[in-house]
Amino acid sequence: MRIASTMMSHNYLKQLNGTYEQYAKLMEQSDGSKLHRASDDAVGYSKYLRYQNNKISNEQYQDNVSTASSWMKNADAALVNVTDLLQTFKAKTEQAANSTNNESDMKDIAKELLANVQEQVADLNTQIGDRFLFAGQKDTTMPFTITDDKMDRGETRTLDEKQQAFFAGADDWGEENTTMKQMLKLNGKDGDVYYMNVQTGDIFTEDFVVNGYKNETKFNPSAQRIGNVAGFNTSDHFDSYGVIKSGTTGSDIGTDWSFTITKKDGSTTELTFATTKQYIVKYNGDDKYISMVKKNGGVDQATDTVNVTGQDINGTDIFDVGKNPATGTAMLNQLMYTVAKVEACDYHWAGQEGMTIADTAHATVLGAETKMAARQQAYTAASGMLTTQNESITSDITDVSSTDVAYLATKLMEYQTIYSMSLSVGSKILPGSLADYLN
Repeated sequence: MRIASTMMSHNYLKQLNGTYEQYAKLMEQSDGSKLHRASDDAVGYSKYLRYQNNKISNEQYQDNVSTASSWMKNADAALVNVTDLLQTFKAKTEQAANSTNNESDMKDIAKELLANVQEQVADLNTQIGDRFLFAGQKDTTMPFTITDDKMDRGETRTLDEKQQAFFAGADDWGEENTTMKQMLKLNGKDGDVYYMNVQTGDIFTEDFVVNGYKNETKFNPSAQRIGNVAGFNTSDHFDSYGVIKSGTTGSDIGTDWSFTITKKDGSTTELTFATTKQYIVKYNGDDKYISMVKKNGGVDQATDTVNVTGQDINGTDIFDVGKNPATGTAMLNQLMYTVAKVEACDYHWAGQEGMTIADTAHATVLGAETKMAARQQAYTAASGMLTTQNESITSDITDVSSTDVAYLATKLMEYQTIYSMSLSVGSKILPGSLADYLN
């Protein structure tokens, strides 16, 4: 086989360029990474991409946890302030229950109670940046507002634990009224006060609701009723905030409603709704939760949500039980009811129902605060776990992609020597060109 000088030159240059290419690839690793393209190491590059995706997800979860922790710390601080204010509210209500107070004293206490509720509303309107903490997913809308004018709101009786246990017994149909916590107050034309269980329509005398039930050995409230309104629906007469509706379609609607009962002595009396003029707190948020996911998998509302809503904080009352969603201001409006009763100098009411309302409100907010604290602990635990995972992922990325400096230095010296030798040899063995001969 004849070997021409052109072929020899071509082969030499091909080998020389191959050596330089390997040298150039090794030089790329001087930035600390041995993976710059899939062809460098197909298996290693696949692992590298997977680790990088895991790292991005981990960093997003860590960011979620950081944001969630900040959110819950601020929310918790606001709720702590509210619980402190409720303790003060209870103390002031207890002070109002003192029969030695004159009218001026009661008016002054009512002003303090009103300022207390207004401060609670301000705390519940707390923001982080432009986001309101307690507005649900409508977090750019201020959640709580107080009406400028007083409105006629239906009067209620908040039952204590013993009363709840009795009146939550089975009704005529054997069904348990497990949410029976309040009754609707009715005024009789005979001057007496009556109460209605709005779930059953049963009407009782004030004496039985306050004291008479204690003498009953069986949980059978309907046996002591003095009347019943079949199919009674609170929303026919009151809006969700308890404000009475104006009569529009007949004598059984709103302010025109009345009901005649026959008392045990055989006499009859007409009953109408009892109302009190008070300020109304309204809720402009919703009952939806904000999720900040902290791990792979589906969203777990019990642990992945960071907010509590107005419904969580304020519970429900007789006017929005069973409604979805509830108003979100039941507790606050009950507190405003207390303000109105103290302003009316009803110290007897303050000592009984006023104290019960204050205790119930405090317990409701504590429940919401405890719920948030449990979730906050879950996020704190997740933060430590994510930090450990991030360290592990970073180590995996380093192992699969980082340059072995000692190995790189050796290989660079090796290829540099080969390349230099190739140049030296080539200058001696390659055939000269025509120009070389002419020179």
